[in-house]
Amino acid sequence: MKNHPNQYDWISITLHWVTAIAVIGLFAAGLWMVDLNYYSQWYKPVPHWHKSVGLLLAFATIFRLLWRSFKGHPEIKGAAWEITSAKLAHSAMYLLMFSLFISGYLISTADGRSIDVFNWFSVPALGELFENQADIAGEVHYYLALSLIALVVIHAIAALKHHFINKDNTLTKMLGVKEK
Repeated sequence: MKNHPNQYDWISITLHWVTAIAVIGLFAAGLWMVDLNYYSQWYKPVPHWHKSVGLLLAFATIFRLLWRSFKGHPEIKGAAWEITSAKLAHSAMYLLMFSLFISGYLISTADGRSIDVFNWFSVPALGELFENQADIAGEVHYYLALSLIALVVIHAIAALKHHFINKDNTLTKMLGVKEK
């Protein structure tokens, strides 16, 4: 059973909005936690939550891509350049997310310790694979996150443009509003 040509199924919609909330939340938490000092009550829990949510998002993103390949997706509307731009932007967002997952993993496991995901399970560490791994991966992680947030903002603006200027169903089909 494929997605309707003009509508996403509830799983695709849920995965989209959970991803959006998680990406924005992880970005905000990441910016905040790097300035925490050892004596802050948030020094240990916030990085733990950041890593846990990041890994759960990685698993959800893999599921999302598998689901999308199985269910398909509605047609992208707009001019040819808009369709091409949308496809490139979506691919870039997925590439950035996976790069963030990898760089975050490299930061967190450079010391050889596994990552506990909300104390439900642990993701094993590979240890330091190259010199200064945590620092280099941290720098890469920061710039990848900035790039992803920039693309997310452009993505949101494009959706609003389609809704208010083009008056098409680009936004409403991801909100679950049935087309009349």
